[in-house]
Amino acid sequence: MDLRIQQDCLNIDWNIVSETLKKVGMAYFLAETHKKAFENSHTTIFVFDNDKLVGFGRAISDDAYQAAIYDVAVLPDYQGMGIGKMIVDRITECIPECNIILYAAPGKESFYEKLKFRKMKTGMALFREAEKMRQRAFTD
Repeated sequence: MDLRIQQDCLNIDWNIVSETLKKVGMAYFLAETHKKAFENSHTTIFVFDNDKLVGFGRAISDDAYQAAIYDVAVLPDYQGMGIGKMIVDRITECIPECNIILYAAPGKESFYEKLKFRKMKTGMALFREAEKMRQRAFTD
C-alpha cells in the first residue's frame, strides 16, 4: 500500500464518495450533494492508495470550541488497516480546541470508543426522515 492523504476537495470523484458510503451501509446522496457537503466543511480528509480513493471523512466546526465529524468511511477491502483511525486522528488534529461530536453507524460504536469517544447521555437529534433513522437504530 502506498497511502497518501489529501486535505482539499480538488479532483475528487464524488461518485466514488457516494458509492463508498453506500457500500459501507451509511447514508449516501447524489454525488453533487456530497461535493457540496465536503466543500462546505471545515476539514476534509481523503485517503488514497496510489490513485484509488479508499477512505475519507469531514468535520464541520466553528473553529473555536465545537465541531462534528461526519462521513468517515473506508472501503471494505481496506478496513482494519488503521485508515479510519488515520482519518479521525487527522480531523481531530485540525480542530484541537474543539469538543467533537459524531454519530456512529449502529454497530460501529466500539471503533470510536477505541479513539476515546464516549456515548453522550443527552444527545438529541431532529432527523428529516425520522422513521427511517428509527428503523436503522439511530433513535428509539
